Amino acid sequence: MTISLNGESVDTREAKTIAELVDRYQLPQQSILVEYNGLAVHRYEWPERHLAEGDHIEFVRVVAGG
Repeated sequence: MTISLNGESVDTREAKTIAELVDRYQLPQQSILVEYNGLAVHRYEWPERHLAEGDHIEFVRVVAGG
Protein backbone atom coordinates (compact mmCIF):
# COMPACT_ATOMS: atom_id res chain seq x y z
CA MET A 1 0.00 0.00 0.00
CA THR A 2 1.27 3.49 -0.82
CA ILE A 3 0.83 6.51 1.43
CA SER A 4 2.26 10.02 1.58
CA LEU A 5 4.76 10.29 4.43
CA ASN A 6 6.16 13.77 5.08
CA GLY A 7 5.35 14.68 1.49
CA GLU A 8 6.95 11.62 -0.12
CA SER A 9 5.22 8.60 -1.59
CA VAL A 10 6.24 5.47 0.36
CA ASP A 11 5.24 1.81 0.55
CA THR A 12 4.10 1.01 4.08
CA ARG A 13 5.76 -2.44 3.91
CA GLU A 14 3.30 -4.32 6.04
CA ALA A 15 2.70 -1.52 8.56
CA LYS A 16 -1.05 -1.57 9.16
CA THR A 17 -1.34 1.11 11.84
CA ILE A 18 0.33 4.38 12.75
CA ALA A 19 2.00 2.64 15.72
CA GLU A 20 3.56 0.05 13.39
CA LEU A 21 4.73 2.81 11.03
CA VAL A 22 6.37 4.71 13.92
CA ASP A 23 8.10 1.47 14.99
CA ARG A 24 9.27 0.79 11.44
CA TYR A 25 11.11 4.11 11.33
CA GLN A 26 12.37 3.62 14.93
CA LEU A 27 11.12 7.04 16.00
CA PRO A 28 11.15 8.08 19.67
CA GLN A 29 7.46 8.10 20.58
CA GLN A 30 7.84 10.72 23.31
CA SER A 31 9.29 13.35 20.97
CA ILE A 32 7.14 13.18 17.83
CA LEU A 33 3.70 14.31 16.83
CA VAL A 34 1.71 12.48 14.17
CA GLU A 35 -0.65 14.19 11.76
CA TYR A 36 -3.04 11.77 10.05
CA ASN A 37 -4.88 13.16 7.03
CA GLY A 38 -4.64 16.67 8.43
CA LEU A 39 -5.57 15.85 12.03
CA ALA A 40 -3.24 15.51 15.02
CA VAL A 41 -3.46 12.04 16.54
CA HIS A 42 -2.81 11.30 20.23
CA ARG A 43 -0.22 8.63 20.99
CA TYR A 44 -2.83 6.35 22.60
CA GLU A 45 -4.74 6.35 19.26
CA TRP A 46 -1.79 5.19 17.14
CA PRO A 47 -2.49 1.43 17.49
CA GLU A 48 -6.15 1.99 16.55
CA ARG A 49 -5.56 4.16 13.43
CA HIS A 50 -5.37 1.82 10.47
CA LEU A 51 -3.55 3.00 7.36
CA ALA A 52 -5.29 3.05 3.98
CA GLU A 53 -4.11 3.61 0.43
CA GLY A 54 -3.47 7.31 -0.18
CA ASP A 55 -3.35 8.41 3.47
CA HIS A 56 -1.27 11.50 4.29
CA ILE A 57 0.96 11.11 7.34
CA GLU A 58 3.30 13.73 8.78
CA PHE A 59 5.86 12.98 11.50
CA VAL A 60 6.88 16.14 13.35
CA ARG A 61 9.76 16.09 15.82
CA VAL A 62 9.22 18.13 18.95
CA VAL A 63 12.36 20.02 19.92
CA ALA A 64 12.82 22.22 22.96
CA GLY A 65 15.49 24.80 23.31
CA GLY A 66 16.20 28.33 24.16
